[in-house]
Amino acid sequence: MGLLFEKGDLTSLIGILVFIATFVIINEVSRKSLKLSILAYGVLPLAAFVLIMTGVLGSPTGKTWFGWVKVVSALIGVYGFLLIRFTKLGQNRFAAIFPVSILSINIAEAVYRELEVYWTYKTLTTDAGGILIMGGPWNLMNAAAGILCIVTLTGFSGIRVSKSSSKDMLWPDMTWLYIVGYTIWNFAYVYNCISTRALYAGFGILIAAMIAEFFFKKGAWLQHRAQILSLYALFSLSFDFQASSLFNITPNYTQTNLITLGIVSIAVNLGVFAIMVYTIMKHKRNPLKQEIYGHTSYYKQTMRTE
Repeated sequence: MGLLFEKGDLTSLIGILVFIATFVIINEVSRKSLKLSILAYGVLPLAAFVLIMTGVLGSPTGKTWFGWVKVVSALIGVYGFLLIRFTKLGQNRFAAIFPVSILSINIAEAVYRELEVYWTYKTLTTDAGGILIMGGPWNLMNAAAGILCIVTLTGFSGIRVSKSSSKDMLWPDMTWLYIVGYTIWNFAYVYNCISTRALYAGFGILIAAMIAEFFFKKGAWLQHRAQILSLYALFSLSFDFQASSLFNITPNYTQTNLITLGIVSIAVNLGVFAIMVYTIMKHKRNPLKQEIYGHTSYYKQTMRTE
C-alpha cells in the first residue's frame, strides 16, 4: 500500500484496523437477526438523516450528489435483500431480478461518475466535497472495466435464501473470480473519484466485505457488500471522520498510480470476461437463465454451507 498511500503512523494503522473490524462485526451481528437488521439499516439511518438535515451532523461528503445517491441506493439494496430473505418475495422472480438490477445500477452510477470526472476535471482540482480529482485516460479504462462488471454478472436465476437461521441471500454463481474483479475495479474507481477517502471508502470496506464472504458466510458477498457499503455511506455523510488523526491516510495521487490502477482493473476484468465466455461455450449454458459455474469448487463450497 506504500506506493498508493502516504505512510501512516501507529495511530492511523490502528484506525484502519478498527475501521475494518467495526464493519465486519456489525455486518455479522446484524445479518443473523431481523430485529438487529431493522435497527442498523432502518432506525439508525432515519435518525442520522434527521440529524444531518437539522445540522447536528454533517460532513463535506453531503455537499456532493454522489454521496447522497450512494447511501440511498445502498440502503434500497439492503431493504430489497431483507424482503427477499424474510418475506415470500424471496420465492418469486423478485429474488432474481432485484439483486442483479440494483448491483448493475450501482455500478452504472460509478461508471457515470468516471466519465463525468474525465470530461469535467482536466487539471488537478478539489471538488465541492473536498476531494482531490483529475480526469484522464484512467477514467475511461476503469469505466470500461465497470461495464464488464455488469456484463459478467451470471447465474442470477439461481439466487436463493439459505436454509440456515440467518436466511442469507446466496448467489452461488457469483464466485471468487467475479468478487476479485469487482473489488479491483471498485478500488480503482474510489482512487480515481473519491481519492481523499480511498483507503477507507475503497480498501477498507471492500476488504471488510471480502472477510465477511471468505471467513463468515460464503456465497452472500452481495449481501455483505450492500450492508457494509450502506453503513459506511451513512457514516461518511454524518461525520468528517478524516479530520481525526485515526483516519488521516491519504493517497499518493500521481498519474503513474492512476494509470497503473486503470490498466490492472481493465486487464483483470477482461480476464473475468474471457473466462465467462470460455465457460459458456464449453458447458453450453445461458448466463441469463442458468448458473454457469456449478462445476467449480467455490460454487460447491457455497452449496455445502447453504
